[in-house]
Amino acid sequence: MAPLTRWLVLGALGAAVTAARPFRVEVAGRSMEPTLRPGDWLLATRAGRVRRGTVVVRAHPGRSLDLVKRVAAVPGDEVDGRRLGPDEYLVVGDNRSWSTDGRAFGTVRRGAIEGVVRLRYRPRPGLVR
Repeated sequence: MAPLTRWLVLGALGAAVTAARPFRVEVAGRSMEPTLRPGDWLLATRAGRVRRGTVVVRAHPGRSLDLVKRVAAVPGDEVDGRRLGPDEYLVVGDNRSWSTDGRAFGTVRRGAIEGVVRLRYRPRPGLVR
């Protein structure tokens, strides 16, 4: 690869990483079992498309705590007889009996979703689905 091309590729990669602003999250509870377990470390990015099935990080509505949940419904979906608005998402835990989630605190706006989980890197590396 030519030096100029290499610098352009590295610059574009650096800009993409900066824009995504990756951050880490430790799973503390059982609400996402069996997908995620307490002690798992996750890498999330602030940028990313939020679709049904995506695992996301959001701030707890009443405490200074991050929650890791799965998007169960997206704008336009019907939930409990009501169609979600253009900026509404319903997030729930995979382990519903152990999860405080959108069933308790309602839908969230896209701005309340702090990040999209990309992978689990410790203790069992792998993509999060």
